[in-house]
Amino acid sequence: MNDNEIALLSDERIDVVNEQLRLIQKKQGLTFGTDAFLLAAYIRRTPRAKAIELGSGTGIISLLLASRAKLGHLWAVEIQPAFADLIARNITVNGFEEEITPLCADLRELSPTQFGGEVDLVFSNPPYMRCDSGKRNLADEKYIARHEVCGTIADFCRTAARLLRYGGQFVTVWRPDRLTDLLNALHENGLEPKRMTLVYADANAEPCMVLTEAVKGAAPSLRISAPLLLYEPIGDPGAPRRLTAKAEEIYRSCAFD
Repeated sequence: MNDNEIALLSDERIDVVNEQLRLIQKKQGLTFGTDAFLLAAYIRRTPRAKAIELGSGTGIISLLLASRAKLGHLWAVEIQPAFADLIARNITVNGFEEEITPLCADLRELSPTQFGGEVDLVFSNPPYMRCDSGKRNLADEKYIARHEVCGTIADFCRTAARLLRYGGQFVTVWRPDRLTDLLNALHENGLEPKRMTLVYADANAEPCMVLTEAVKGAAPSLRISAPLLLYEPIGDPGAPRRLTAKAEEIYRSCAFD
């Protein structure tokens, strides 16, 4: 299927992103960003793993993982019907019907029986903001994607724990200023953080993201890796920013290790 054969709605556009994926996106929805790509890269390659993405948006993270054959079968769960339909179309456009199954559902109501039993991995780029914080987006799609309207971080962790097998992993990208909320939610649901990486725009910036891998039923022992700096220090203020060697390698390989 070429781009001329892809039927777009008036509020949609199509972009070519990493791995030459063709991604249909809502003009009023959140678009593909660095946090989504870094989460895909942070997930370890486990070719036979059964995995679930909670709150999939356009499906980009599952698409990136399928394009690199990092996992076995994936389910992309999304509560908004328009976006669940978008995920299904993006799967078809990129030819991943065998690798990814879209599911329109409320993550708070998911059961392992819907996936043939407990799975090996759950991952998510969840809404970062409390409902009572930040300016309300006029577009409902962006408001739901950014704010905890359809599930708090506690709901995401509770669902992950319910769906995972013992020893299974929950991997997420989150905001550093709400790290205590994430850690509390993980602990309350028997998910032990085992690996964590703070992400900085550059050496002079505060962290802008935190990536965390937690394991169901594991003993306490957290490894905090070296920080990831995305860009070299600013030289000429008018010159384009240059990725660090580590960031370039992550973008090339879609992997941290």
